[in-house]
Amino acid sequence: MKTSVFLFVLSCLFITLVSSCKNKQPITTVTLLENQLDSLYTNQFPNPDQPGGTVLIKKGDKTLFLKSYGVADMQTGEKNTEHTLFNTGSISKTFVANGILILQQRGLLSIEDAIAKYFNDFTNQEIANKIKIKHWLSHTSGIPDVRKVEQEREFYLTARDTQNFAPLKKVDSLYFEPGERFKYSNPVYNGLALIIDQVTGADWQKFIKKEILEPSGMNTTKIVQGSYPSDGVAHGYIYKEGKYQEQDYGEEPTYGASGNSGVYSSVIELTQYEKAIQDNVFLNKELTDQSRTVWKPYNWKSQKEPLIGYSWFIEKDTFLSEHNSPGITFIYHTGSNGGFNSFYITIPEKDILIIGLFNQPLKEYKKLVFSTIDIVKEHSWGE
Repeated sequence: MKTSVFLFVLSCLFITLVSSCKNKQPITTVTLLENQLDSLYTNQFPNPDQPGGTVLIKKGDKTLFLKSYGVADMQTGEKNTEHTLFNTGSISKTFVANGILILQQRGLLSIEDAIAKYFNDFTNQEIANKIKIKHWLSHTSGIPDVRKVEQEREFYLTARDTQNFAPLKKVDSLYFEPGERFKYSNPVYNGLALIIDQVTGADWQKFIKKEILEPSGMNTTKIVQGSYPSDGVAHGYIYKEGKYQEQDYGEEPTYGASGNSGVYSSVIELTQYEKAIQDNVFLNKELTDQSRTVWKPYNWKSQKEPLIGYSWFIEKDTFLSEHNSPGITFIYHTGSNGGFNSFYITIPEKDILIIGLFNQPLKEYKKLVFSTIDIVKEHSWGE
């Protein structure tokens, strides 16, 4: 009898131990990747009651990492989530560029068109005849940014696309002949947005919503038309004079100009945007590939090789000119606008997408991006 009781207790103990081992989760490669990334971004945003952001990393349809940090609104304490809408900064330019390419696809314009076709009121019409739409798409037009933003700060706090673009019509010389070099320009994308207005006969924001956002399933993404969106968005902050201060519409000059930085989206909906791009939902494969292939004009004179297609930056083997990744192509755009920072990186060879949206400026921006890529690479690109 005693032996039977002993054997019964022993068997129960064995079953408990086996069950415990089965239920205990092993430390996997994915877990280690998540822990390293979380540590990286927790160090960037240590206080959960301060502005932060959201990071999403995918390999194909598999999510490798998704986590949010800090608050979207310091007044209400609302937390950032994967559905929070952030100002994407210059990532917005890719939407405008795709809008232009959709119009080309439909035969309603050509990127070979001179901008004089759309703007006949340039002071120097010879300049308008030299510059083609493709030069604006690739930041190779050589047109100077002659806006006096700091001197006319109050005006530029609310100035929209038309007002931000208008000073460019008065230029009397170029930095260089169109196509010779690269020089990044925000206001030329205000001009591209105005071309969409002209060709479609409607606000370019409505055109992008109908032709890109809706087909991509980006149902909550917003494009500003002057003022700040009234709901569902994060506010941007900067740390100044010992406290966080809001720095977006009404505090940051040129913020009301949408063509260069007016898209508010979430990491979730930007993944839908990327999927729609790859699946040629709104733009055919030929034009998509063209937009994401480095364009080198026939008259290129810079000693540095070009790194841009039509809005997208493309680097092979190196990323942002510093990060060595032999054999890997990075297609990306970054964003900075007031209290917002963002990055959007796709790595076709590895089927990797990395998106970060933040409502305070990042400390050591490039280092953070490089470290994120290194961690994913260290774990065999999520294989």
